[in-house]
Amino acid sequence: MVESKKIMSVGHLIDGNIQNRSGPKLDVFNPASGYVSKQIQLATKETVDEAITSAEAAFPEWRNTSPIKRARIMFRFKELLEKNADKICQLVGEEHGKISHDAMGELQRGIENVEYACSAPEILKGEHSKNVGPAIDCWSELQPLGVVAGITPFNFPAMIPLWMYPLAIVCGNCFVLKPSERDPSSTLYIAKLLHEAGLPKGVLNVVNGNKETVVSILNDKRVQAVSFVGSTPVAEYIYTTATANGKRCQALGGAKNHAVVMPDADIDNAVSQLMGAAFGSSGERCMALSVAVVVGDEVGDKLIHKIQEAMKNLKVGKYSESSNDFGPLITKEHQNKVTSYIDSAESQGATIVEDGRNIIVKGCEGGFFVGGTLIDNVTSDMLSYKEEIFGPVLQVVRVKTMQEAMVLIDNHEYGNGTCIFTRDGEAARYFSDNIKVGMVGINIPVPVPVAYHSFGGWKRSLFGDLFAYGPDGVKFYTRRKTITQRWPSNGVREGKQFSMTSYGSTDLKN
Repeated sequence: MVESKKIMSVGHLIDGNIQNRSGPKLDVFNPASGYVSKQIQLATKETVDEAITSAEAAFPEWRNTSPIKRARIMFRFKELLEKNADKICQLVGEEHGKISHDAMGELQRGIENVEYACSAPEILKGEHSKNVGPAIDCWSELQPLGVVAGITPFNFPAMIPLWMYPLAIVCGNCFVLKPSERDPSSTLYIAKLLHEAGLPKGVLNVVNGNKETVVSILNDKRVQAVSFVGSTPVAEYIYTTATANGKRCQALGGAKNHAVVMPDADIDNAVSQLMGAAFGSSGERCMALSVAVVVGDEVGDKLIHKIQEAMKNLKVGKYSESSNDFGPLITKEHQNKVTSYIDSAESQGATIVEDGRNIIVKGCEGGFFVGGTLIDNVTSDMLSYKEEIFGPVLQVVRVKTMQEAMVLIDNHEYGNGTCIFTRDGEAARYFSDNIKVGMVGINIPVPVPVAYHSFGGWKRSLFGDLFAYGPDGVKFYTRRKTITQRWPSNGVREGKQFSMTSYGSTDLKN
């Protein structure tokens, strides 16, 4: 559907300026109304080449800019992000559908990564060892890679780009960003703010596009590294293609995050936490809790009853009404995909306790909504359990023991996040020590690490050796150079006179 008003065209940010190009365009929808709100220009190979050329030209001067000067730009950038937070959240809401308070939370987590990048003078310090041999010193340096790229998903258009380019840039690299074609405006607006903060032209470039744009980035020999967040099939493609082309790559993929609810858990707290973790942001989060694994039928029955009661208060609607709990899904196609998983669970014998397939939001009848859905008696052989739904759907699996719950989690192909609700410290410690998942919460449902740690999963949730942002991010965006040095003795140690003539002319005018 297309609104009658004029459709705005979204261009690219190349060499510090917004660039508009003729050629094919792609519709951007307001998911609450179902109408086309904007169109993005699809970057051709030539446009990508222009962006990379700009980054390559900016690199020599930027790599030699002192870390403290790079950090000062990030300090100003942080201030601009906070000053313009309402505008950013509006853009996120209009194109993603995320409720304003949820968008503000997303932005805050992104700002925390900018704050970490402000510590560039500290995190880029090398190591030094004196007299490793006779008059021999050895030290290491962290040097930038050159031109690096990021490919980011629709579900966090503000936060995930801020996981990448602030840290890459303060490490001395120049960056080419390809944001999601579904909701590009907030990403582009934030990039403009960084230039307003004083970033030199060419250090950050943004190209909008589709798979052709991605392929151009992956195949360009000047790009030294690629960071990606998205679905597992695409993550695997990005990783294999990038590494085959000699690039460093970290590709974060999909998830199926389980919450184990033990018999001794505080059920009221678990229910409160699960509501936000399962349904917040319409479940379109790689750290969403989509499966509750209850240990014992008694706790299962109690949990189902209390969640069902809590779901009666869920409010679904458009982003601008802050009393809403979550909004629409990103596209009509994704709405159909989520409802098909609910259909599948029902046909395979699961119990639909609360059904969100036919929700109608008043005033937004054309929107891409799916209401909160609760499914009981799910088993590990069901399609809806095996695959990532990425919607406001919470499934309940019943087991008899914690060990059975852990085997269930360990056997799943994804290993992004998990959590356990319990009052037993021994059980929590055993669970966190032995579960085969990259991020673990204990009575915390969405264990996303703070910016000075690093984010990443295990198994098919991550392709590559390093997690995103934090200390692993510094390692990813730099390479270590180790230098061993020895200077020939000129007799100073034997008592010979030291003179400035050792440095050349004594003429004070020179």
